[in-house]
Amino acid sequence: MAATISVLTFSTADGAKEALDVVQGLSKQHLVNLHDAAIVTWPEGKKKPKTRQLANLAGIGALDGAFWGLLFGLIFFVPFFGMAIGAAMGALGGKFADYGIDDSFIKSVRTQVTEGTSALFLMTSGAVTDKVADAMKGLDFEILTTNLSTDEEEKLRQAFAHNLAD
Repeated sequence: MAATISVLTFSTADGAKEALDVVQGLSKQHLVNLHDAAIVTWPEGKKKPKTRQLANLAGIGALDGAFWGLLFGLIFFVPFFGMAIGAAMGALGGKFADYGIDDSFIKSVRTQVTEGTSALFLMTSGAVTDKVADAMKGLDFEILTTNLSTDEEEKLRQAFAHNLAD
C-alpha cells in the first residue's frame, strides 16, 4: 500500500501538536500506519516558525530529517535568502517536484502557515478513515493537501467535514 502525504493546517499554534498526539494514539491502536510526521508551529510574537520532526520513527520508508529540513527551508526561509541561495533552493525544489511537491504546494503552505498557526505534515498508510475522522472530531483544521487521487481526497475531505460539523 502506498503512503499518503497529507498536510493539515490549524488556526492555533498548538493545533498541530494536539492532532499529532491523536494520530499517534490511532497508530498505537493500528487504525493508521504512521510512517513519519513533522510539525510546524508559529507562536504569536515570533519572527519565524519552529519545526520538529517526529524523531522516534526509524522504520523502512520513513523520511529522514534532511527531507523535512529541506522542505521546510523551501517553504519558510527562501524569501529571506539572497538570489544565489534562492536559485540553489529553486534547483533543489525541482527535485521535490518528482515527489508531487511543486511550487504551488510550497506557495500554498507558505500562505496558510502564518504567525499564530501551525501545520502537521503526515506520511501515513492503511487508515481506517471513519475511525480516524471520529478521533479527529473537535479539532479545528483544514486539509491543505494530500497526494491522493482527486476522488480519494474528496472522500477524505467529506469524511472530515461531516465529523467537524457534528
